[in-house]
Amino acid sequence: MRLNKNQIEHLASVILRSLVKEGKVVIEDKAGLLEQVAALLIEEFQKEDRLDQEVRELLSQHMEKIRKDNIEYQQMFRLIKTRLAREKGIVL
Repeated sequence: MRLNKNQIEHLASVILRSLVKEGKVVIEDKAGLLEQVAALLIEEFQKEDRLDQEVRELLSQHMEKIRKDNIEYQQMFRLIKTRLAREKGIVL
């Protein structure tokens, strides 16, 4: 995960503050809702981390062909990650 717990909590707070300011939500239990939003963010970041690992594993299985055909690793990583995310319904 790229963000630490404090950063995720801050992001959750910013999201909630924005939703309240825009009149999209009314909060009765700010602490509880903040905790739920942070948990959802963590869950989504973990999904992306698992997806990254899956892509690395797929690429490692084909590393010889990637080298032989002189394919750019990062470009292939992004392509496969995007395709798998779409298939699994993960929003990047």
